[in-house]
Amino acid sequence: IDEQVFFSKLKGLDTSKEIFEFLGSLEIMSDIMASAALQRISEVEVDGSGLKDSEGISENEIFRALCFQFEYESSKLSNTGLLSALQALIKLRVDPRGSLITNLLSESQERLKKGQLTTKNLCDFGEALLELEGPTCVILEQILSHMQEKDIAKCSPSEMVTVYRMLQKSVGEGEQYQDLLNRMNNVTLTIASKLSPSFLSIVLNSLVVLRQTQAVSLVIALCKHSVKHVPYFTDDELVHVLEAFLYFGHRQQIFTEALETHVPNSLFAMHPETVSTVMKYCCQKKILSKPIFDAVAEVFISGADGFTTEQIAECLVPFGTLNYLPPSSPLLFGKLESVLRTRFGQFRPHTLLNLLHSCVLVQRYPVNFLAKIFSPYFLQQLQAQPPGLDRFVTSQLTQLFLTATLECPFYEGPKLLPKYQVKAFLMPGSSLDGHLLNRVKNGLLYLLKKRIYFASEVSTPYFYTVDIEIKLDEEGFILPATQREEVHRRLALCVDGQNRFCINSHHLLGEEAIKQRHLKLLGYEVVQIPFFEIESLNNCRRMAAYLCKKIFPHAYGLRC
Repeated sequence: IDEQVFFSKLKGLDTSKEIFEFLGSLEIMSDIMASAALQRISEVEVDGSGLKDSEGISENEIFRALCFQFEYESSKLSNTGLLSALQALIKLRVDPRGSLITNLLSESQERLKKGQLTTKNLCDFGEALLELEGPTCVILEQILSHMQEKDIAKCSPSEMVTVYRMLQKSVGEGEQYQDLLNRMNNVTLTIASKLSPSFLSIVLNSLVVLRQTQAVSLVIALCKHSVKHVPYFTDDELVHVLEAFLYFGHRQQIFTEALETHVPNSLFAMHPETVSTVMKYCCQKKILSKPIFDAVAEVFISGADGFTTEQIAECLVPFGTLNYLPPSSPLLFGKLESVLRTRFGQFRPHTLLNLLHSCVLVQRYPVNFLAKIFSPYFLQQLQAQPPGLDRFVTSQLTQLFLTATLECPFYEGPKLLPKYQVKAFLMPGSSLDGHLLNRVKNGLLYLLKKRIYFASEVSTPYFYTVDIEIKLDEEGFILPATQREEVHRRLALCVDGQNRFCINSHHLLGEEAIKQRHLKLLGYEVVQIPFFEIESLNNCRRMAAYLCKKIFPHAYGLRC
């Protein structure tokens, strides 16, 4: 039978039984045809859960005859026949320590040493080894050494992906192959738009593992072209793409829009790891996507038992971080309380603290668990595990304690000992925008004429730092900032730059929302000065007029 006719008929067969019947009707076939038949059997019989009918295949007479021929005539096989058969037999779970696989491996390695393998042969051999021997395979390094001498520009997309995977497995040798990587990155850039969802995901994952932070153009191109593949990524592929976005610090609005279109309707079918990675991506990029958050809330309410404790935290912490309560929040936090009651001891201490701290950011108070959090035993657990009781952790503990004091007067459990309390909160996610602060200070100086009437970056006894503080007496007159007597009102100006809001929105982050809420409870009159209200005020006079109306609408002696 003609080879092309053979391949055409083979492609139309969908079960191993049909393939064996077809092979049984032939009197003779080449080794390439025989290896292609094995490849087709592996395609139809191997899926995500493994080999469907291992016993039926291994006991088939035609299969056994093919294996016998490949084992004892390996030296007579063509490179293509040899390596295709090796790939297929490994996928079909033939014993890797048996004589069949051993002979084929030995013959392949011998041809490798003699330099007889083409680029495609090298990739086929590498693909087989990736299935078989994992990251410690010495032969992989030999293949990569030969690949360095090849013209990478002539590789097909599938061959390029295989080389990336080989390099990923040999990550300890990354520097040794950096020249090869540079050439591959340059070639991949030219074919980025043609990569399938699977190939694009593999390449991005390899770039992360291989720490290719210098391949900026390639990363941007891959991220750009990932947008059209969002509906078609498998769970694992989407996780790899999102992790690459996070690792390389990349964000694209059109990618976010694609996620918002596809993810909410697909979440119920997604693996918990995928759901939690989507939320981790939104959280770190400060993306408040209400459709995604609302859908995740529904998924958690109905399927929380399928999530690990780390995945639970990754799904729910973003609600606090981005200061958002979904429509189903009573059910969501009710479910969380139920989970905490039954699985409290399964949470890592720092994970649990992150989770409970995020709850208070959105005024959901874990009163039933505060006694355990402030207990010496739990604090010792925090101290014993990295990062220990660093300033960020003690800031979270202190803010939990302050929340219990200010917002939960009915809480009568243990208090947080002073030695665990910070003097000032560490709020890395909502630091002060120095440029914006200076513009506001210049406007105040223009308005009040003297610098003594306001103070900036004022530390308070309540752990918070006030951006700008102004003191007023009982009649509303402005007092010098250093005066302590006869202070009737304290104004706290919150100069909120873009970093204190969710991306592309006017929605405050949880850290800043709880700060302003607590300052009000502590007696301050909070005046918010958001960036979007003042970014167009291009001189001191206009800034002063804005501040006058904003801060002193009824103040004596000031004309706005």
